[in-house]
Amino acid sequence: MFGWSFAITLAALAGALILGGPRALALVAILCVLEISVSFDNAVVNATVLERMNAYWQRLFLTVGIVIAVFGMRLVFPLLLVGVTAQVGPVEVIRLALAGGPPEQPGTYAALLHHAHPSIAAYGGTFLLMLFLDFVFEDRAVSWLAWLERPLARIGKVDQLSVVVALVVLVVTAETLAPEPGTVMVAGSLGIMTYLLVNGLGALAESKGSEEDDRAAGIHGDALTVEKSLQPGGRARPAQVAGKAAFYLFLYLEVLDASFSFDGVIGAFAISQDIFVIAAGLGVGAMYIRSITIYLVRKGSLDSYAYLEHGAHWAIGALAAIMLISIRHEVPEVITGLVGLAFIGAAMVSSVIRNRHGGLAAAADERRKVLIDA
Repeated sequence: MFGWSFAITLAALAGALILGGPRALALVAILCVLEISVSFDNAVVNATVLERMNAYWQRLFLTVGIVIAVFGMRLVFPLLLVGVTAQVGPVEVIRLALAGGPPEQPGTYAALLHHAHPSIAAYGGTFLLMLFLDFVFEDRAVSWLAWLERPLARIGKVDQLSVVVALVVLVVTAETLAPEPGTVMVAGSLGIMTYLLVNGLGALAESKGSEEDDRAAGIHGDALTVEKSLQPGGRARPAQVAGKAAFYLFLYLEVLDASFSFDGVIGAFAISQDIFVIAAGLGVGAMYIRSITIYLVRKGSLDSYAYLEHGAHWAIGALAAIMLISIRHEVPEVITGLVGLAFIGAAMVSSVIRNRHGGLAAAADERRKVLIDA
């Protein structure tokens, strides 16, 4: 599961040392650690989606998906983004990228990318916010922060509440934090639309291939029917899908990875202005995120640590807030990484404590009684 990640790491570090010397080697290593720390919650959420895909689509995630993640999101996409926002041709964008230069110097590639940050943050922030809201507004058999998650699940019965909340947050952000409110509103609206489109297509494709059309799960799965297939760890093992449903889940994973990579790509320019060093460091980090995702799926870690999914989504909510705040205020990458790791670490500790006090199956039974009584 980690063989390719180790091999790519050695190749990237060796190439950096040969072509750029010790300094390039250190920068690639730092960027790799940065990407893993910031995106570990991405791996957990990826695992919750990937376990719903059959073996064929899981292999595509490790092959085609990693090519898209490394070369598409970490190298090509920033180039396209600068070209569109700065209205320059592809040749000029590549020339600027190869020329380098600090973000403080007007006209450099890093400066143009930094200028596009409000739009990027609004798009990625609203997409991740929708992911978080759809999770916390859905009733679930097992709750982590029950004092907060259960009230949110009750009010989440209001149809399309997540869309309403996301739009309110976007309007407030655009009016209070954005230097150009109109640009942020458009970008944020596109982020919400992208989430709704991918999630809706996934639910549609899955319902057509299911005998229970009214149980279409979408991205998060059907939380209310979790009791039907509880595993010993207390968590439901979702049915695997193929065909169009798996394709839309694959597409969702790639969009999710893009949303997570936005802040990493922009923040990387504070460490290096060499796009090849950045692509190498972030690309190696993306490889490890893929390996961690597969590890979580094949080892059944989401069953053993049933609160891990909750912790990851709360970390995503925090990341969405940080991205929207960063439209005006610079937030250090170390804070972003530490917040995510704190939520996931707390969720893992809570899972271990719960397992030692009777297991999560008992918690699911208690939750089932609550649902029945309600």
